[in-house]
Amino acid sequence: MTRDLDISRRMVLRGSLNAAAVTVALPFLDSMFDVNGEAYAATNTTLPTIFGTWFYGLGLAPGFWQPSATGANFPLTPQLELFAPVKDKMNVYSGMQVFLDGKVNQNHYSSAQGIMTGYVAPTGAGYSTSLDQAILAKLQPTTRFRSIEVACDGDTKSSWSARGDSGMNPSIVSPASLYGRIFGPEFVNPNAANFKPDTKTMVRHSALSAITEQRKKLVTMVGADDRAKLDEYFTSVRDLEKKLSFELQRPAPLEACTVAGRPEGEKEGTVIEDAMHRHNLFIDLLTHALACGQTRVFNLSISQGMSGLRKAGDPTGHHTYTHEEPIDPVLGYQKMSRWFSDQNMAAFLYVIQSLDNVKEGDRTLLDRSLVFAYTDHGEARLHSMKEFPLFTAGSANGRLRTGYHVNAKGDTVSRLPLTIQHALGISVDSWGRESNMTSKPFTELLV
Repeated sequence: MTRDLDISRRMVLRGSLNAAAVTVALPFLDSMFDVNGEAYAATNTTLPTIFGTWFYGLGLAPGFWQPSATGANFPLTPQLELFAPVKDKMNVYSGMQVFLDGKVNQNHYSSAQGIMTGYVAPTGAGYSTSLDQAILAKLQPTTRFRSIEVACDGDTKSSWSARGDSGMNPSIVSPASLYGRIFGPEFVNPNAANFKPDTKTMVRHSALSAITEQRKKLVTMVGADDRAKLDEYFTSVRDLEKKLSFELQRPAPLEACTVAGRPEGEKEGTVIEDAMHRHNLFIDLLTHALACGQTRVFNLSISQGMSGLRKAGDPTGHHTYTHEEPIDPVLGYQKMSRWFSDQNMAAFLYVIQSLDNVKEGDRTLLDRSLVFAYTDHGEARLHSMKEFPLFTAGSANGRLRTGYHVNAKGDTVSRLPLTIQHALGISVDSWGRESNMTSKPFTELLV
């Protein structure tokens, strides 16, 4: 790395607003270091499509979730029979894999990286723009929150959402914190009779505008690496400007919007029963936030891939069971491991039913949503990169057929993210890199 000029960590961009000084700090740059270092609202317009990702660790019981037939009217298997009430509003995907292209399998990482970014890096690093953020870049939504990330295991690092290569977007781990962020003093009810822009918001919005010319000049003064970092940083600044602009405008009425109640009974720790309680609180809050137009994209993680969640009274965690528990000779699967994965499936059912219970005209919040449920391994006991149990729920405003089982029979898992983007109306020819690159969406599902 060559330093072309001396930019201090304390350097800020300066402007003025009504004769008052305005400063905006800069991110960490290489130059700062040495070489070592379909429903309708009252406006009668179609409500926008929502996208969500839902991650659960360690897969399902091999041989007990894959449907025996493809297409519509497929039979539900023992581990999926709980989805009978919502079967016609979801899809099941089997047979897909993540190709390593000769790289070492970074267990519980490479697989999720391949699914969410379309690429497996040579080491346990190199995680770049994830599917949700790539979708956001195309949709350019005008919402209060660009996206919302939450995790149920208490770990802010339980996240597969990333914007660029600067690291994962951290997750909110407390439902109470999420409630305050969404429905705190800055929340504006779109159905309120009166609307008055907040003066603090007006000043903040003007302050960002005041340094526009300086930030353009700064980009021409630095090297390529720093330009990329500044572009990523100022994209975040522009998103903040859009957020503030959104808050300065009277929101369109949303008939389904209701203010969530403050979550109660929240418990910390790795007991799975408590984590599932937090999960349901998160989903309740997210459902209200989506119905109120606060965001169009969310990401929820039950846990890290190497899940440490445990049953109450049992010191052994889910991940340990997948490796140390023998397969029951009568049942044909690992009994406790199956119990954990059944809890995960019950949680996903809660997601589907919660979204479907919000009526928007003659349809539901689920009908204009597309939720992608994925995991880190096909068979966790073997760290398998094949036969991932994957699901989608919702029809993306009628653009994705539901009630189907698709068996891709050894194809790259990238076919599903590509299909998702097409269902969201995003024009993209391919997704992924190397052997995980594909230009073949599941056209039989696209409307």
